[in-house]
Amino acid sequence: MFEYALSVMIFLPILAGLALLLMPFSKGGARVAGFIVSVVVLFLGIELFIGFSGAGPMEYVESRPWIESLGISYSLGVDGISLLVLMAGSILFPMVFSLFAPRSKGYYGNLLIAQGAMVGAICATDLVLFYIFWEIMLLPIFFMIGLYGGPNRLPATLKITLYTIAGSLLMLAGIVYVGVSYHSQFGEWTFDIVQLSRLNLGGGFAILAFLMFMIAFAIKIPLFPFHTWLPDAYTEAPSSTTFVLSAIMAKIGVYGVIRFVVPVFEVEFARFAILFSLAGVTGMMYCGLAAIAQKDMKRLLAFSSASHMGIIALGVFCMNVQALTGSLFQIAAHATSTGVLFLFIGLMEERMQTRNIADLGGIAYRAPIFATFFAIAMLASVGLPGTSGFIGEFLIILGAIKFNAFIGFLAGTSLIIGVCYMLWMFQRVFFEKSNDRTEDFKDLNVTEALTFLPVILLILAMGIFPQPFIKKIEPTAQLQIAQVTASTQSQLADKTVLSSDHNTQKN
Repeated sequence: MFEYALSVMIFLPILAGLALLLMPFSKGGARVAGFIVSVVVLFLGIELFIGFSGAGPMEYVESRPWIESLGISYSLGVDGISLLVLMAGSILFPMVFSLFAPRSKGYYGNLLIAQGAMVGAICATDLVLFYIFWEIMLLPIFFMIGLYGGPNRLPATLKITLYTIAGSLLMLAGIVYVGVSYHSQFGEWTFDIVQLSRLNLGGGFAILAFLMFMIAFAIKIPLFPFHTWLPDAYTEAPSSTTFVLSAIMAKIGVYGVIRFVVPVFEVEFARFAILFSLAGVTGMMYCGLAAIAQKDMKRLLAFSSASHMGIIALGVFCMNVQALTGSLFQIAAHATSTGVLFLFIGLMEERMQTRNIADLGGIAYRAPIFATFFAIAMLASVGLPGTSGFIGEFLIILGAIKFNAFIGFLAGTSLIIGVCYMLWMFQRVFFEKSNDRTEDFKDLNVTEALTFLPVILLILAMGIFPQPFIKKIEPTAQLQIAQVTASTQSQLADKTVLSSDHNTQKN
């Protein structure tokens, strides 16, 4: 792969998106241009995945000084933590441009800008650079919901805006604290995550900064109880925007915790791990029960997505190799399965002008290919063996039991809730008696079938042959856990020695 592949994957979509916004394009022309750009990013992502060795450290590194006086650099790289998130984003975005009726050029322009900014956030190894891309990727989402969403889009946009601005301000304060602390300890400025991992933080300010970062990322995941913006935003957003929020943006929240919080705040992370693990399990249970009560398919899937993000977050907080590997694997598995389900629901709404479960039925008899693809994605979402969803959830539950048997038990039993509401929804929508709305429902055409087929095959491949994916991420997970464990033990030992010396002097 050539030297600047990551930069191309970032700035090609951003520049193309700006061109669509500023230049006169028709709907069809903007759609074709967006599809071509996303396919270029896809091929680069596939080449990157194939060439990734998985040895542990960063690969495809690009680094050059940017604001030298503050130690801020333009630094990019990919390791096992970011690999599958980047792969999921590369594979899924072309689907958005090839499905649904053409929208305005502004919509496609914002979509491309969001894609480029997301790739930048995933690949950034400088904390300030990450923050910049983090902020950029939120702007087009606001426009796509506020301008192109459903009838209640304005309250939903306001809610997600207030949540994300609050989280971003907290993160910015945390970044300033980390940078000042590094300068105080080492006499130089840097925001490079490898260098920041050398920090020895402690005390009330360290706990406060840790919580600032965690709240910002918990909002984006979203982690209970910071999830309340999600049902409205996911429901009112266009289906392709909901797809982006669920499949990619929520995963970047989990990625941010692993990449930037764990290496810097090891002691604080270990201290509060049990609390955040309980938050993850509580979110699984609460959102799962809330999904059962939904009559709107999209809103049901929104709560389902929040529930599954709870188990992904749980794997991070368990602080062992099995759970972390499971979370990294499940990020891609959930992105492909739940993301595709949102696209399917978007197609159903476009064709029948409804998402109400009670208004649907008998689709399997009218559209067997559509029903088969939907069933595979749905079964992967609930973790059926042989699909991608099983491997990640199994590893997370295994790691959760190792971390805390009670939490592992709650997480395992909570998964049953997801099986119940998903199978109930599938039976109602696809196998009950047809009605006037579903009588003329058309199956996937050739273009739509070919669009979904690669992702459906990927879902099955990740479930049947998971090892090629696991071997690329497990070494980085092992390295991360080893570094955190060693650093935590060292800092706790230092505190013990200081306390012992203090007691000796006192006596």
